[in-house]
Amino acid sequence: PPPHHQATYARFTGAPLKVHKIANPWRSPSGTLPALRTTHGEVISVPHKIITHLRKEKYNADYDLSARQGADTLAFMSLLEEKLLPVLIHTFWIDTKNYVEVTRKWYAEAMPFPLNFFLPGRMQRQYMERLQLLCGEHRPENEEELEKELYQEARECLTLLSQRLGSQKFFFGDAPASLDAFVFSHLALLLQAKLPSGKLQAHLRGLHNLCAYCAHILSLYFPWDGAEVPPPRQTPGGPETEEEPYRRRNQILSVLAGLAAMVGYALLSGIVSIQRATPARTPGSGALGMAEEDEEE
Repeated sequence: PPPHHQATYARFTGAPLKVHKIANPWRSPSGTLPALRTTHGEVISVPHKIITHLRKEKYNADYDLSARQGADTLAFMSLLEEKLLPVLIHTFWIDTKNYVEVTRKWYAEAMPFPLNFFLPGRMQRQYMERLQLLCGEHRPENEEELEKELYQEARECLTLLSQRLGSQKFFFGDAPASLDAFVFSHLALLLQAKLPSGKLQAHLRGLHNLCAYCAHILSLYFPWDGAEVPPPRQTPGGPETEEEPYRRRNQILSVLAGLAAMVGYALLSGIVSIQRATPARTPGSGALGMAEEDEEE
């Protein structure tokens, strides 16, 4: 998927980040993604706090903005959170076709076993709860009416963004700001995904300046798909890397965890049952036990 907001912001400011791509959130220093480990060893996992930390370290994409432009930034971010984000959640996590054929499939292929069996479903439930919070108490009871209303507002939001961008390279001129990082991280995901049900995607693709805007940022700041450098070539028959033993250990632990999960499910569901049988006492068994006790004494 396209780079997230924090990675895009860091790339815009030139912050010297070393990016580690992992598919297992439990391998993150905080157990969640994204996460930032600072030079002082502090781990930051709350997204907006990552941006705040970068600004404290003098990596500020909004340094040259005027007060008016700063106010516009907050207004457009709030607009996207209110009007566009709910439809993105609906598109990728609620729409049945998109979830089964794209979202769940991608996570199942990207995550290690056995996480790929239960994490996508848990994430879907979390996004459903988040969508309910975003829609609030004024949401229509009819799901079709709700969907129609959400998509209409999202289309209007995209059209407004297109009009605000116009023919500029970025929203505030020739240099990217935090608003560009926020907008790009939302639009690039929608543009790049191959969705079987892409109503909002079709509308976005009709806004040619926004499409060119995303393509420009990808080619300029992520020429290797978000990697810091081109991926190195692996030497055939080369020595085993330091991470290889840990990778094998994780694979073995994953298999064992999967087997334990399957056995546990079988026991709980009654597929397999364990009965304790009392063995028949054989002559001389008591004498053997006593002999052992005597020997211990």
